[in-house]
Amino acid sequence: QVQLVESGGGLVQAGGSLRLSCAASGLTISNYAMGWFRQAPGKERELVAAITWSGGSTSYADSVKGRFTISRENAKSTVYLQMNSLQPEDTAVYYCARGDAPYYRGSWDYWGQGTQVTVSS
Repeated sequence: QVQLVESGGGLVQAGGSLRLSCAASGLTISNYAMGWFRQAPGKERELVAAITWSGGSTSYADSVKGRFTISRENAKSTVYLQMNSLQPEDTAVYYCARGDAPYYRGSWDYWGQGTQVTVSS
């Protein structure tokens, strides 16, 4: 079965941290860019962070720069999102996605089912 499975979401107080994981099965991700997105209620899905196939380059939304870190372990077919200094506005469902090329260019072909992150004030 081809899938991306996110884990690590939950409820945390403002200022706290969470580490999300995205594990791929039946799907190669080592040659592709990967991204983390989020969608809050009533808002559009937004790209939070992206990483190239090798991990050599990363990109972040302005709202999370300096607080979130995306990384990957291709040998484990897993991508991570370390989230520090979480704020209530970070509350959303977080999704991982596979890019359709080694470098992120705005096109994503596989998506996970999402994991809920809730930050209480």
